Amino acid sequence: MALEFDLVVRGGTVVNADGIAEADIGVSDGRVVAIARNVGKGASEVEARGRLVLPGGVDTHCHIEQISGNGLLNADTFETATRSAAFGGTTTCVSFAAQHKGQELIPVVEDYERRAQRGALIDYAFHIIVSDPECGSLEEDVVTLAERGHRSIKIFTTYNIRLDDTKILQVMAAARKGGDLICVHAENHAIIAYATERNLAAGNTAPKFHATAHSRLAEAEAVARMIRFSEFLDQPVLLFHISTREGVELVRQARQRGSRVRAETCPHYLLMTSEELDRPGLEGAKFMCSPPQRTQDDQEALWQALALGDIQLVTSDHAPFRFDGTGKLANGPDAPFNRIANGMPGLEVRMPLLFDAMVSSGRFDLCKFVEVTASNPARIFGLEAKGAIRIGADADFAIWNPDRKVTFGADDLHDNVGYNPFEGRTVTGWPETVVSRGDVVVESGVISDSYGRGRRVELKPAI
Repeated sequence: MALEFDLVVRGGTVVNADGIAEADIGVSDGRVVAIARNVGKGASEVEARGRLVLPGGVDTHCHIEQISGNGLLNADTFETATRSAAFGGTTTCVSFAAQHKGQELIPVVEDYERRAQRGALIDYAFHIIVSDPECGSLEEDVVTLAERGHRSIKIFTTYNIRLDDTKILQVMAAARKGGDLICVHAENHAIIAYATERNLAAGNTAPKFHATAHSRLAEAEAVARMIRFSEFLDQPVLLFHISTREGVELVRQARQRGSRVRAETCPHYLLMTSEELDRPGLEGAKFMCSPPQRTQDDQEALWQALALGDIQLVTSDHAPFRFDGTGKLANGPDAPFNRIANGMPGLEVRMPLLFDAMVSSGRFDLCKFVEVTASNPARIFGLEAKGAIRIGADADFAIWNPDRKVTFGADDLHDNVGYNPFEGRTVTGWPETVVSRGDVVVESGVISDSYGRGRRVELKPAI
């Protein structure tokens, strides 16, 4: 009998955001071509009986091979980051092409594309960080990049790459011309700067004071302002890494008004509090991120927002810096909190942490897990062939053993960071086999060495 498919995933429980079914999946030329019981033979077959077959994760917030605003290169290359992503069940990542002062946008994006082409194991796209809108021709460059499928722009309201309000409105208006989505790191810079100065003057230099310097009101003020800018221009906005109850309530109110506002959060806001920063010496630096982790009350507000749909997606905000002189401790072992690199590794742990916290715990069902980790990220960013197991979609799957228990170790991730911020946590549910566009890239703890096989996927116009 002639082979009908390149690959068959046989006998699994296929889960999408809108339903669950027992079925085989037939794959040809990297796409799903059949979903049914007892499909024909494949040149290669993966046994999935007793397993869950979920869409590969779509992580739309990853910093990879990126130079920070302070000139510090993060720890991961596209090879190491996408390797780590695949081990965690993620098959598409959207990272950043970061413009710095004096750089024109189009060459910046082309440079990041070249880096990804060399090393990416899984598929990828880019957000364009705009920090110098006066370099080049902003509107023309944004429209040109949009025509090439780059339709996401990130802006900051804090740090040395922040834009003032006038420039933010200019960037938003240019994005509207290109059909782009605007993504915002929304914290009030003046509040943070004032609180940081007061802490340092009082001798409060330890990592735990990072949390008090990044006041929850700094998030609330900037979130409220960006929502109003979005409404003023009728420009879609995605508010990154919401961490507070106040931020959630502002997003909820905006959505009730019909605003074109969406929001994400991250596992570390759902599962950690600011107490993680209060450790001996600089150990707390491993857990520093911006905004910082908050309180249990904020966690409850975030979980409720996910249940109600006010927060639509959970991303990793993978921001990898080693805990040494190349990363977190680049400014020395006695650096004050404001001179320690912010960010934690998250690409590999996002999906297992959320499966455990959402599904294994009974908090949500499998469909909701798929929705916030794959389907909604794909839909919001216009990744039309991603985030669902359906005819014509890319054959991106993660095959999960829902009963497998894994306890995270001190340095057990497959990135280049050297530590796991979730060391000691046990999760139930694990992606054992991962398929990207019909290629098995992870199986039985072994990774494919096909680095550079990943493709850039186009982002469609913002919804």
